[in-house]
Amino acid sequence: MFAKLARTGVLAASIAVAGCNDSSMKDFAPEANKPLPDKILADMRAKGMVRTSSVMARIFKEEGKLEIWKAKTNGRYDMVASYDICKWSGKLGPKYTEGDRQAPEGFYTVRPSQMNPRSNYHLSFNIGFPNAYDRANGRTGQNLMVHGACSSSGCYSMTDAQIEQIYAFGRDAFQGGQTEFQIQAFPFRMTAANMARYRSDPNYEFWKMLKVGYDNFEVTKVPPKVDVCEKRYVFNQVAADGQTFNPTGPCPATTQPDSLKSAYNAYQSTYDAAFNSALKASVPPPKPTIAGIKEASIVSDWSKRRARGERVPIDPPSLNTDGSVTETARMGRIDSPAGRKMAALDAEKAAKQKAEEQRLAAIEAAKQAKAQALAEKEAAKAQAVAAKEAAKAAKEAPVATATIAAPTEAAPAAETQAASADESRVTKLKNKLLGMFGG
Repeated sequence: MFAKLARTGVLAASIAVAGCNDSSMKDFAPEANKPLPDKILADMRAKGMVRTSSVMARIFKEEGKLEIWKAKTNGRYDMVASYDICKWSGKLGPKYTEGDRQAPEGFYTVRPSQMNPRSNYHLSFNIGFPNAYDRANGRTGQNLMVHGACSSSGCYSMTDAQIEQIYAFGRDAFQGGQTEFQIQAFPFRMTAANMARYRSDPNYEFWKMLKVGYDNFEVTKVPPKVDVCEKRYVFNQVAADGQTFNPTGPCPATTQPDSLKSAYNAYQSTYDAAFNSALKASVPPPKPTIAGIKEASIVSDWSKRRARGERVPIDPPSLNTDGSVTETARMGRIDSPAGRKMAALDAEKAAKQKAEEQRLAAIEAAKQAKAQALAEKEAAKAQAVAAKEAAKAAKEAPVATATIAAPTEAAPAAETQAASADESRVTKLKNKLLGMFGG
């Protein structure tokens, strides 16, 4: 029976074309039939579990953990294994739209038909996105898996050795009669400290809603009954006779066991006190989260262009709090015919741009050389004129010297003439005196 259901899972996976594309042509998958290790089986027996008892899984993105819980003989669940998630894509926050590379958050259901023993990713199972909540809120995507190969484009990826064990837990539970198991996917462990850290995040209201389901499991250690009405999750609610839960319609009148109410309220009182204390405490800064449908749409467009083989940044873009978009400078391309054509066009464009830059550089160099030659010519001309003026000045220098020296050479003649005049006056005075005194 299980083999038949597994083949159905292969068919379902082969039809899908998006998300972690998980079709395969493998005819035989011995890894899907590996038994759990003896140590795990021994731990299960020590906790009051049998190999084929019911199972559920919890995922915590920030902590990078996938937990496996199994039912004990008393009906309550206990954790039997914990694995480090090898890779998950996107940021903290839900998946909004196909191509946003977000790993989903929420409450999902896995049935035997979703198990794929012949996966391209060693082994896998589809977590069931979109569920009723996702569809009611217009969220899209397909082929969201937990799988091996440690590679993710919106999935939760494990190592091959890990997925063999995780797959075996589901396989054994189905063989024991469980018809479906629950996967609870959270952004982080929903403790008071973590909720206080992210209280200003745009996804906070969504996370508060998930926390109700988280708390119900913490209180009861039994997977909560999950329904959707008014486009929101409701947990462990029983609709009144004749009423049903409509994901997009109003919630029906519901009831809940008094014992559960009492236990939940006591748990909530303790949480509230811890939350108020955490508001005053020093806590690590929050991790990056997706900024709603706007950022999801930006990443989705990047994914579509990348799938077409266009040259896009190697990492998805991010939307900043101020509305700007950050893209990495490093570029990448899918190796496809379209990608190779795009690469050739890019190379041709780059060659033309380089040639144009070289041409402009050559023109600029020629201009500078011409300007330098002209400057040198003008300098040489000025130097020649200066030399000519110097030579002329040197030639005229002796004449100017003689003219200046002439008064000096004529000085004796002037002195002689002055002396002669004085002598004449003396002679005249002498003769006059002789005449007066009869001499």
